[in-house]
Amino acid sequence: MTITAAQQWAAFKPIHTPEDYLNSLRGRATTVYLFGEVVAEPIDHPIIRPSINALAKTYQLALDEPELATTQSDLIDAPVNRFLHIVASPHDLVMKSRMQRKLGQLTGTCFQRCTGLDAISVLHSITYDIDAKHGTSYHQRFIAFLKQAQRNNLLIAAGMTDPKGDRSKRPSEQVDPDLFMHVTKRDAHGVYVTGAKAHMTGGLNSHWICVMPTMNMGSDDKDYAVVGMIPTDSPGLTFIYGRQSCDTRAMEKGDIDKGNAQYGGQEVLVVFDNVFIPNEHVFMDGEYEFAQEMVARFTSYHRASYVCKTGLGDVMVGAAAAIAQFNGADAASHIKDKLVEMTHLNETIYSSAVASAHEAKPLASGIFMNDQMLANVCKQNVTRFPYEISRLAQDIAGGLMVTMPSEQDFDHDVAGPLLHKYLKGRGNVPVEHRQRMLRLIENMTLGRNAVGYLTESMHGAGSPQAQRIQILRGMEVERKKSYAETLAGIDYSDTI
Repeated sequence: MTITAAQQWAAFKPIHTPEDYLNSLRGRATTVYLFGEVVAEPIDHPIIRPSINALAKTYQLALDEPELATTQSDLIDAPVNRFLHIVASPHDLVMKSRMQRKLGQLTGTCFQRCTGLDAISVLHSITYDIDAKHGTSYHQRFIAFLKQAQRNNLLIAAGMTDPKGDRSKRPSEQVDPDLFMHVTKRDAHGVYVTGAKAHMTGGLNSHWICVMPTMNMGSDDKDYAVVGMIPTDSPGLTFIYGRQSCDTRAMEKGDIDKGNAQYGGQEVLVVFDNVFIPNEHVFMDGEYEFAQEMVARFTSYHRASYVCKTGLGDVMVGAAAAIAQFNGADAASHIKDKLVEMTHLNETIYSSAVASAHEAKPLASGIFMNDQMLANVCKQNVTRFPYEISRLAQDIAGGLMVTMPSEQDFDHDVAGPLLHKYLKGRGNVPVEHRQRMLRLIENMTLGRNAVGYLTESMHGAGSPQAQRIQILRGMEVERKKSYAETLAGIDYSDTI
């Protein structure tokens, strides 16, 4: 179905508040599957709503702390949400890190917006570079799109990860060509794409999906080297919602057993069936030689974006300290030492992200990109440290975290009084406080928000080996060997 860029934009209204954002999601013509059923109104589904609430918090933070979450845009000469801002300086990257940590503290989960922020920075530079080589007009198209997105304060989700099929084969070599996103048809008005994007964080909750290549491409992969912006309610899109551990607790009565009842993350498989992208919203079409550099730049931005996990780490340290107090164990030296270790690990993640921001360098288009080595170090830390922080939190919490009866049992006429008697901790602490804190720790280390704190930390923005490959490429061993050889007095001119 052909639709013009102007018609796509006409469907959007400017968003100023969290309420505006919620209203923008209601009544959309999206096809969403969850538990084998089509969800009529995703915003009202108890499993989906917490993830929407987490994104709404990004709008609320811009109102509560504009100095942190907004900044001046030179494109439209007005303040914009920092998630829609082009990185114009190292300071912008530092502020991005601070904002992401704050949102992690406020939500205790993945707030699903950093992929869009990282994508727009990549597109600013890569479209500029493609135009410089090929004389195309992608950069101008992109700037026009971004101005509209900024004026309307819209959400963009990055769709990079393809299902990939047989990992030993390139995109054009797959038995099923749809296992990588590809162009199926071109006409005078735009392109049509088919395929799927996997693990798309917040894809359903966004207004636009930016589809991007997932890996380096060869000349036979030209149809797979495509970048474009697609409205989330476009014809031909199907969303299949990903399950999370303990997700059906969101459908139970009460809020204690949910751990974090208000906020959650979201991943979806998004299927594209000949989805149309007007020319105005196509930013790469066949320039396969730029795919690898696009992925490298995106991962540099995005791996440093995992600084958001330090906000969740702050919550974990606080929860562990609180439950130790509720248990009457907070004065024990080993508890204090474990809290120190949790804090040390958390701040190590943060320091590498901020260092990566401070060491940012300008690209040809005029924007800045953070230091790739330190970004990969940051993400490598994220693949490990949240697991140890979680282990220590579970250690401090004790076994009751996983043996505690349900909220319904605590409310029962017979079982309830027994539970309140035997599960009492420190005398001045209500039993319900222990319940809630234990469930929060369970939620973040075993339950649905363990997706955002643990597994996403492992595999998001590339699995651990991907960072180690980039660290290997940038470690400059020969230069470092020369330092050592000079100090050791080794002169290779003397050798035969």
